[in-house]
Amino acid sequence: MPANKPASAPQDPRRSATGWTDIFNPIKGFGVTFGTMFKKVNTEQYPEEKNPTAPRFHGRHVLNRHPDGLEKCVGCELCAWACPADAIYVEGADNTEEERYSPGERYGRVYQINYLRCILCGLCIEACPTRALTMSNEYELADVSRETLIYTKEQLLAPLLPGMEQPPHPMRLGDTEQDYYTGTGVPPSHDATEPVEPA
Repeated sequence: MPANKPASAPQDPRRSATGWTDIFNPIKGFGVTFGTMFKKVNTEQYPEEKNPTAPRFHGRHVLNRHPDGLEKCVGCELCAWACPADAIYVEGADNTEEERYSPGERYGRVYQINYLRCILCGLCIEACPTRALTMSNEYELADVSRETLIYTKEQLLAPLLPGMEQPPHPMRLGDTEQDYYTGTGVPPSHDATEPVEPA
């Protein structure tokens, strides 16, 4: 009985018996390089000329306000929990009738975003239940100091528009928090995005 011969390894069909096709592999690899060598280079004249960003570009964060100037942030810390880079730090505190910063029971007493960690993914925006946190089109965040890249609440808060009042102050758009979020406290002829003159 003849002994079984060991099975030979299968031949790679891509390998030529002569090896002549292997000579052209480096040329094929540089095909992309050679193809772009003679194309016109698109030079950006930054920072002298700044190209506009896309409308939904994820840039620096903004803490928004209600039309009367109260802060939309209620200090729930959901943005900090949603951040995959652990770049957000929030400390909530209770509002009082004498010192009110937001229409809810609480407000963000301390709010910090560390832009050394932030990856501008926007998950914090999705987690915010009051739309207090949004992202602007500002992208120039580079600096020479690490400390200046930790933005505080004062730096993130939206500026006061005409007709807004600097908190703390009583609620101007209604008696309850629900009046603020449903818009029932805003006069019917008034745009909800515009500030309301204090009574």
